[in-house]
Amino acid sequence: MVDPPRSDAEVPAFWRSLGLPGLLDAHVHFMPEPVMRKVWAYFDSAGPLTGREWPIVYRWPEPARLAHLRGMGVRAFPSLVYAHKPGMAAWLNEWAREFAAANDDVLLSATIFPEPEVEAYLDDALRSGLRVVKVHVQVGGFDPRDPLLDPAWGMLADAGVPVVVHAGSGPAPGAFTGPGPIGEVLARHPALPMVAAHMGMPEYDEFLAFAERYANVRVDTTMCFIDFSGSIALGERLAPRLEALQDKVLLGADFPNIPYPYAHQLEALVRLGLGDDWLRAVCWDNAARLFGIGG
Repeated sequence: MVDPPRSDAEVPAFWRSLGLPGLLDAHVHFMPEPVMRKVWAYFDSAGPLTGREWPIVYRWPEPARLAHLRGMGVRAFPSLVYAHKPGMAAWLNEWAREFAAANDDVLLSATIFPEPEVEAYLDDALRSGLRVVKVHVQVGGFDPRDPLLDPAWGMLADAGVPVVVHAGSGPAPGAFTGPGPIGEVLARHPALPMVAAHMGMPEYDEFLAFAERYANVRVDTTMCFIDFSGSIALGERLAPRLEALQDKVLLGADFPNIPYPYAHQLEALVRLGLGDDWLRAVCWDNAARLFGIGG
């Protein structure tokens, strides 16, 4: 079995030993600098919510963050912007469009919010070659079942564009987090290509059940089974289900907003003990197939 990387400098040796051309990360954040600073300020004050400090390792200028991902061999990644109030999504989507146009390895990303304009700006994004959508139910504080969003869910299902949804109740529950509300969305739109961010943390069982039930539902590994969350035993318990879902698990790291080195997410996946074929699927093959990325 491949050796895990112990530092970011060892990440290229990790994916080369698997015979991969690099890594594909489905959960990366780039945002307008004022928004990113506010996100970092949230994590700076997250202690009361999470019960521990959250020292962001990669609190760097944007060019340095891009260079670091590329230096580790992350071949493609989204920007995963998300809105928390009306009137914000269209502006973020335009920024994401310009960011992707300036960086060939960035997947064109967008977000949606329950507002009358959502169909128009989502249609515009789809016509521009949209590759992935981000929805953050916790931060947005909205009900994913909102009737204003129903046409947008249908548009994404019809277009086959994946949507990375943070609907789990971690790191702190929101009014509409948990499997209930988003589960009703999936029941209404069973073809929706949803990626459950953070594997639905902490409602892992319920969100894995969505991936088991719906053909187009996947999960990402973001912050799962890492030392920071003390979830090694959780990995041992979920390993059989993750093995069975090999083709539906995507590498996600939450770069740059993580309180540990990027390499540790990969280390946590290796120690699940699911083998090199599973790692190849998670670190490259599944995302390549989902996003249409060649080797």
